[in-house]
Amino acid sequence: VKLGDKEIVLRDSFKLFMQTKLSNPHYPPEIQAETTVINFTVTEDGLEDQLLFLVVKLERPDLAKKKTELITQQNEFKVTLAQLEALLLEKLANAEGDILEDTELILSLEEAKNTSDEVKEKVVIAQDMETKINETSEFYRPVGARGSLLFFLLCDLCKMHTFYKYSLDSFVMVVTRAVNSVTLRKPKEKKEEVVEETKNEDDDDDDDDDGEEKEEAPPPQEEEEEEEEIIELVGKDLKERVIKLEKLVTYFVFDYTRRGLLDADKLTVCAMMNLKILTRAGTITPEERAMLINAPPDPAPPPIPENTKSWLTETQWAQMKSLEGLEAFKKAGKLTDSLEQDSLGWKRWTGEEKAEIADLPRGVRDLGPFHRLFLLRIMRPDRIGAALTEFITTNLGAEYIDQEPFDMEKTFAESTSITPFFFVLFPGVDPTPTVEALGRKLGFTEANGKFVNISMGQGQEQVALNALNKFASMGGWAMLQNIHLMQAWLKDLERALEVVEEFAHDDFRCFLTSEPPGAMQGRLWDLIPEPILQRCIKVADEAPADLKSNLRRAYSKFSQESVDACLKPKEFKATLFALCFFHALISGRIKFGAQGWSKKYPFNDGDLTICGQVLRNYLNNAEQLGNDVPWADLRYLFGEIMYGGHITDPWDRRVNNEYLSVLINPELLVGANLCPNFKSPDASKLEYVHYVKYIDERFPPEIPQMFWLHPNAEIGFLTNQGFSIFNTISEISGGGAGAGAGGGIDQAQALITAYMGQLPNNLDMLEIRGRLKDEDYTPFVIVSLQESDRMNLLLSHMRSSMIELELGISGALNVTDKMEDLATDLGLNRVNALWAEKAYPSLKSLNSWFADLLDRVKQCVEWTSVLKLLKSIWLSGLFNSMSFLTSNMQVAARSNNLPLDYMTNRCRFYNIRDVNEISGVPEKGVNVHGLFMEGAGWEDGKGDEEGYITESKMKDLHPVMPVCNIFSVHIDDMDWTAMYHCPVFSTSLRGATYIFQANVRMDSDDVEVRWTLAGAALLTQDD
Repeated sequence: VKLGDKEIVLRDSFKLFMQTKLSNPHYPPEIQAETTVINFTVTEDGLEDQLLFLVVKLERPDLAKKKTELITQQNEFKVTLAQLEALLLEKLANAEGDILEDTELILSLEEAKNTSDEVKEKVVIAQDMETKINETSEFYRPVGARGSLLFFLLCDLCKMHTFYKYSLDSFVMVVTRAVNSVTLRKPKEKKEEVVEETKNEDDDDDDDDDGEEKEEAPPPQEEEEEEEEIIELVGKDLKERVIKLEKLVTYFVFDYTRRGLLDADKLTVCAMMNLKILTRAGTITPEERAMLINAPPDPAPPPIPENTKSWLTETQWAQMKSLEGLEAFKKAGKLTDSLEQDSLGWKRWTGEEKAEIADLPRGVRDLGPFHRLFLLRIMRPDRIGAALTEFITTNLGAEYIDQEPFDMEKTFAESTSITPFFFVLFPGVDPTPTVEALGRKLGFTEANGKFVNISMGQGQEQVALNALNKFASMGGWAMLQNIHLMQAWLKDLERALEVVEEFAHDDFRCFLTSEPPGAMQGRLWDLIPEPILQRCIKVADEAPADLKSNLRRAYSKFSQESVDACLKPKEFKATLFALCFFHALISGRIKFGAQGWSKKYPFNDGDLTICGQVLRNYLNNAEQLGNDVPWADLRYLFGEIMYGGHITDPWDRRVNNEYLSVLINPELLVGANLCPNFKSPDASKLEYVHYVKYIDERFPPEIPQMFWLHPNAEIGFLTNQGFSIFNTISEISGGGAGAGAGGGIDQAQALITAYMGQLPNNLDMLEIRGRLKDEDYTPFVIVSLQESDRMNLLLSHMRSSMIELELGISGALNVTDKMEDLATDLGLNRVNALWAEKAYPSLKSLNSWFADLLDRVKQCVEWTSVLKLLKSIWLSGLFNSMSFLTSNMQVAARSNNLPLDYMTNRCRFYNIRDVNEISGVPEKGVNVHGLFMEGAGWEDGKGDEEGYITESKMKDLHPVMPVCNIFSVHIDDMDWTAMYHCPVFSTSLRGATYIFQANVRMDSDDVEVRWTLAGAALLTQDD
């Protein structure tokens, strides 16, 4: 065998055992082929039995002890019988002559028979006793089953975030703590007192004789036996006790888990746990659970009624059709019929502000809270978060939603010397003061040498290891900060923690801190080794994300001393307060998704404090030179260098700078409005403490308008949150089980048949190009050919992948990972990743995406059949919209003999939305349709006047824009008067899907900053 670079001869007796701590390892084929791989992971049934024994041992130690004794006794019986059998066989084999005359042998046989009969009697008695013990123990099985369910739920959470990893040992400790919190065992105080008095008397009487004292002392085992009194419950009391334990174990495990969850994941985990518990209890069926999670649309729904098209989408109609298969909805009659017959009732319900508590339409008014979730999931996803919160509160309790503030003392009480603390770091949150405060209270400080705080970095590796060994030996606290910076060293830390477990002092504690994986790495990036995370008590104490808390925290980074150090105190106080409000705004804007920021930028407290120092220095310099406040310089430094250094998207940078333009200006000194109902206070009258009080007392309730956003932005945020909850649950649980889950590869056949039946044939590019002459290859025709080529590539790939999957299902081909992924995606109504690679940016579900694809093919067929510009191009239906707009500039540049580099596109919106109303190709430029507005609305003009951008209508997140005429002009002729520089994106994700900048007309007295901060943009697709 080659070991490393050496050839080694192995003995036949050599055995190699390899073990891994990874919960889900992936071994290369050569290891799989040359080794026997044994999965030693506990199963759900096996863990249920283990936890049952644990609970019985904690609740009824007498039963657990008896059972252990019986097991030992029965093993001894088996050994005794085996020995007797062996002895008899040996004597019979060695017997000489007539065995009937061998008195000794006969006596031995008689003795063996008596012993055997006695053992058999004892075995029967023991079996009866064991049966009775098992019957009593079985009453506690629901507790073991609940614990097993919860542990395997925790094991799945690592698919949500890399930090969510837990060990069985720590889980067992939590279950033990839950059961012991309401223990029925009571100490027998009187007997302990008698023993103590007796001992004292013995001490007095036998003072001079240590030997007699030791002999007369009561045996320690007897003391332990008499230490606790066990209360035996039966009947109704026992059932109530088991229910109570079941609830306690559930809450203790969830509370332990919640402490380490990011705020965004808490509702998701709680909902997932609630659904699993209800499914296990039989309250809901696996089919219902899968249907709620995935909400799959019917593959062949009937046509959507005309009277519902104004408020119901095709996808929603197909999803509602799927619900008709569930028993609860069968009783209410056909949902699709109800939608058509009671269209006004359904429209009213979907328009309610709080649809989760509003009266349902007449046909489904008798549905319970659980089945109401199905309707909200499909019709009002923005309210599903509130509905789930109410549902969890009703089923599990308010304590699962309302979390108490983090309590370090309580958490410390759960720890031991071998369970480190793992703090997740967030902007504005530092666990160090909390740990140091508890250390001072318990006597562990740097002053007395029992606490060390090490900020990890280059050269600190050995210092940290030495500190761990020292404090593990003598007892003390070691805090290692920012361990995420030491990727290569973390394996050494993992080993060091394993070693110190062997000799750790009871007072030893280890505290670790780390930032979560960054946006570029993703939530599943393995930042910290799994064994470290498994053994730790995890704490994710995020700062409140509301605007008031962000402002309060931002202002707390400064002090009265900061104000006193400035030579222009009035200007400094007013500008600093506005700067803190700016910091709170841009931090809070992240929650509105891409309409807020296209990416999650890591704005932090360091940016704020440095800007505060820059502000003080510039004001001091201005005072010394006798100059005015350099507002423009300050805005540039804050927006382009300090905060702008994080921003990579130019449109996000524009938003950032516009915030500064409305907040950092001379009007601050005369009581300018920072946001609706919140003014900048008079800096000449207030000091630092007064500003703090002003925030607490005068800050208004938070609304989207405080960010300059429309209330629709909050609806969009809540909608995305609702989709995210169920998408996450689907990814973690594999889509659930049963009908509607679509998880099995066999169930994909019906969907393949449906999609293959509708998939168009490829365009005949040889025939199309054969109709063209050399002079026919205009820029627009070239674009049509490019689009058709890309469409053929996509259609071919879709067709071949579905044919391969069909062959795999039939057994003609081996099923590959790609086939399984495609089958799963088809079942979950999700666009396959390999299809998406060859397609175009889109956020649509599969059935909507496929319908969209068919429309795109129709446009390609129509365009290539005439091979000239259509009267209006569906801009959304192009793979590369920018190439079409560039061809528009090419045509204009050639016809007017202008340089292409100096051409730009100009937009003019008609007052019509129906393409059929257009008579023909425009005189100049091109007509395009299929645009949507986000963050604003559109007011049509009168007559031939162009419309203008206006306030959004409530719940109309993406209003359809009129047909737009795009023509090219020289950049010197481009007039931006009363125009908004509006970015156009392919999808609402924005960012990399940017296409071009459009000029969108504003009302004559409107200002552009309003729409910039509202995140107004045009989209080519409605999600």
